Amino acid sequence: MAIGLSEEHEALRESVAGWAERAIRPETVREAVGAAAGAETERRPAFWPGLAGQGLLGLHVPEEYGGAGFGLLETAVAVEALGERVAPGPYTPTVLASAVILASDGKARAELLPGLAGGSLTGAVALGGALTGVRSGEGVLTVDGAVEPVLGGALADVLVLPVRTDRGEEWVALSKDVLTVTPVRSLDLTRGVAQVEAHSVRVPGERVLDGLTGAAVRDTAAILLGAEAAGVAAWCVRAAAEYAKVRVQFGRPIGQFQGVKHKAARMLVALEQARATVWDATRATGPELAYAAAVAGVMAPDAAVRCAKDAIQIFGGIGYTFEHDAHLYYRRALTLRALLGPSAEWAEAVAAHALSGTHREMRIDLPEESEAMRAAIRGEIAEIAALEGKEQRRALAAKGFVMPYLPAPWGRGAAPLEQVLIHQELKAARVRLPQMIIGAWVVPSIAAYGTPEQQERFLPATLSGELIWCQLFSEPGAGSDLASLQMKAEKVEGGWRLNGQKVWTSIAHVAEWGICVARTDPSKPKHDGITYFIVDMKAPGVTVRPLTEMTGENLFNEVFFDDVFVPGDLVVGEVGDGWRVARNTLSNERVSLSSGSGGTGSSVPDLLGLASRLGRELTPAERLQLAEVVCEGHSINALSLRVTLKQLAGSEPGADASVRKLLSTSHAQNVAECAVSLLGASAVTAADMKLGDAGYWNRAVLSTRAMTIYGGTTEVQLNIIAERMLGLPRDPEPGK
Repeated sequence: MAIGLSEEHEALRESVAGWAERAIRPETVREAVGAAAGAETERRPAFWPGLAGQGLLGLHVPEEYGGAGFGLLETAVAVEALGERVAPGPYTPTVLASAVILASDGKARAELLPGLAGGSLTGAVALGGALTGVRSGEGVLTVDGAVEPVLGGALADVLVLPVRTDRGEEWVALSKDVLTVTPVRSLDLTRGVAQVEAHSVRVPGERVLDGLTGAAVRDTAAILLGAEAAGVAAWCVRAAAEYAKVRVQFGRPIGQFQGVKHKAARMLVALEQARATVWDATRATGPELAYAAAVAGVMAPDAAVRCAKDAIQIFGGIGYTFEHDAHLYYRRALTLRALLGPSAEWAEAVAAHALSGTHREMRIDLPEESEAMRAAIRGEIAEIAALEGKEQRRALAAKGFVMPYLPAPWGRGAAPLEQVLIHQELKAARVRLPQMIIGAWVVPSIAAYGTPEQQERFLPATLSGELIWCQLFSEPGAGSDLASLQMKAEKVEGGWRLNGQKVWTSIAHVAEWGICVARTDPSKPKHDGITYFIVDMKAPGVTVRPLTEMTGENLFNEVFFDDVFVPGDLVVGEVGDGWRVARNTLSNERVSLSSGSGGTGSSVPDLLGLASRLGRELTPAERLQLAEVVCEGHSINALSLRVTLKQLAGSEPGADASVRKLLSTSHAQNVAECAVSLLGASAVTAADMKLGDAGYWNRAVLSTRAMTIYGGTTEVQLNIIAERMLGLPRDPEPGK
């Protein structure tokens, strides 16, 4: 995936990537490195006319100024694609300059933007320091001083510079002819930086960028340099994964080693977080823009640096050589982070926004033609909202609102758009869906594989929340690994007789029914010979023994089967085909467990509520920790929105969905741990929700430890991401 989601954005990305592959060859990059090493005067790259001819410099510039009239998102798509090629030259500095000039008022836009958009002018922006400006009695501004480092300064025809005056911070756009520009040896060997000096330079009135603020410049830089950082990270992830597939060590590809596999998966997670937060910042406006840009300023540069470091580690010795390109990407990543400023400063901005009440509403812009569908759904829900209790829950189930994506009559066969509308209208009407708990994982499997009699018997009452279920999958020697299943099911007259033990079975002590997998044919290996049963939890021979969790509560149980009879009509699917039915259940389980806080109450709003009740200012260290959690939560929300938008467009969610699942399982843990840290010494209070904030959050910090275990452990999910998203080789079979 990439920053852009739509077909148009994907087409733009492919077009830019295809052109860059032809125009920015490896030797092109190495020529730039050689020029830097030889201390030659920096010059525009040979591909500059072609790049300008592609219209890539003016994607975000309005047509009246010679641009394409799109927005910053389209430019971010192009910047990311060129970042993957570690493109030398002034492309990113120039589009940054035109973007900040566009954010100003006055005549400079009409004078400068056509040249910057068309490629006849190059630009640069100073992101640190400031000149000093004094106005004469006639109001003429004269500036002096020096700023550095300025990315692309040596190649810039127009330099956008900050100036301290008696009016505060102002910005000017000056021609290189009135300035002294001195190249500075750069860490990034493919793109230079410079010192820019002004000696009593009189600034024409039209070159004062009225209305432009330092905050707007920094926000725009966070987005565009963040997009380039995402491109850098993308190359690192792809290149490292490809190398791990073919580099053989100890007789097998290194990508098969779990340490390498998990490192690569974590790289992909960081990349997708960077992409999601930069993407969201391009969409934000008003106060939300500063908040979203600050999150991108934290996530994207750090992701690039992390991915570059880890790529070098995966490449090993070859990645440390000058001849390999890995160090060029590492240098570019480090430079981008340095130019944007310390992550801690961006994190402080995130904390300030969050603590002051700013939050990012993840809105979905739906097509106008959806309003007729919305009106019909609203009418149905209004009738249901007038009901109460059991009658309301049964009506929701009967109308297919509980799991609308299922086929009728259990759902509505709802496409993604209808599902979104249903969710919005239920929320607006304050109608809560039935709490099915484990039943939410049972229904899709019975709907897909159950007989009509099973469906009629179990689904209506489950959908209305009237039947309580448990899941009898895990065993003492077989947790997520159902291939190691030991419970035996023996065929007897009229059905099956089950013997064995299950463990970690949530709410088995109150469940009326359970879904159970057992081995019906021990002669078949692995997942073959497993059958999926529906078990009456009150049947003779079923013994439930509660397990006390670390919270002191009893949610989990051991369940023992001693000659438990299950009628033949309670087999779901074909005998011996239970693995396929179970996979349906497990896939629904993972979706359920990776949304929100998993029912723990450990969410960012809860954390911010605690911070407001502390009655004191947070320390810098506390604000940094809080910001990290806020950024993570924001990235999960952005990933969730991207998944929804992709589904609405009819495409597969891809890496966004897998990364969101992984992050969501640990997010509630991080929220709770941050809360306990804020509580300080009062966190010695017992873990009891009745004992105020300390008791509530101590219980949360204990209970959320389970979230990275049940529903697929973090390690299993990292394997899935590495194998399915990056194509790394599967783990070897035992004994091979």
